[in-house]
Amino acid sequence: MPTVLVTGANRGLGLELVRQYRDDGWHVIACARKPAAATELQKLAAAQTERVEIHALDVTDFAAVDGLAAALRGRAIDVLLNNAGTMGAQSFATVGLEAGKFGAADFTDWAQTFRINTFAPMKMAEAFVEHVARSDQKKIVSISSIVGSIAKNNVGGLYAYRASKAALNAIMHSMGIDLARSHGICAVPLHPGWARTDMGGERADIDAVASVTGMRKVIAALALEKAGRFYMYDGSELPW
Repeated sequence: MPTVLVTGANRGLGLELVRQYRDDGWHVIACARKPAAATELQKLAAAQTERVEIHALDVTDFAAVDGLAAALRGRAIDVLLNNAGTMGAQSFATVGLEAGKFGAADFTDWAQTFRINTFAPMKMAEAFVEHVARSDQKKIVSISSIVGSIAKNNVGGLYAYRASKAALNAIMHSMGIDLARSHGICAVPLHPGWARTDMGGERADIDAVASVTGMRKVIAALALEKAGRFYMYDGSELPW
């Protein structure tokens, strides 16, 4: 049975990724900051204990990332799925483009946003590259956002979040080139669509089920020739 590791698995898209991969017969390594408080995730795991294992992981704690990689040494991970993310202290779901607007930059919040959205996926990839390399599928996917596309930015705003996702895209593009050559790994950033989650809000276009269903199809179709490209959940390619 193939294995997927999902960060930020306690709610929203992460929780739905765990559910769908579990139901499709995968083994899921589900990571959450506070597993004891992740009630829905615990229920998913309890229903099929042989398919879901839960690990405590704060992706901003790089020593903990190394610790988990060491604990899982020798395990093959077919898909490393960097899902944990943040929009920062202000919520787009409640205040829209007013979140992090020009003239109100909180650089302490910027630093945390970058640590979660940009640094952590890089750290996870470096820590788990050998786990992925020993698998059959060999894929690293980081959940990005269309707002990280410079070409698609026609409305401005969301400075820290946009910048962190644009930086993540640059990282994943380079990773796609480097790891294809060195390890035969396909690495890509993936936009989940505007989904109805705590982050996306109730006005979003699609629900978590549709988003994850689409993303899983894209992930399933990944091959080395697609490494380092930027995809949307519907399979279309996005401009940088």
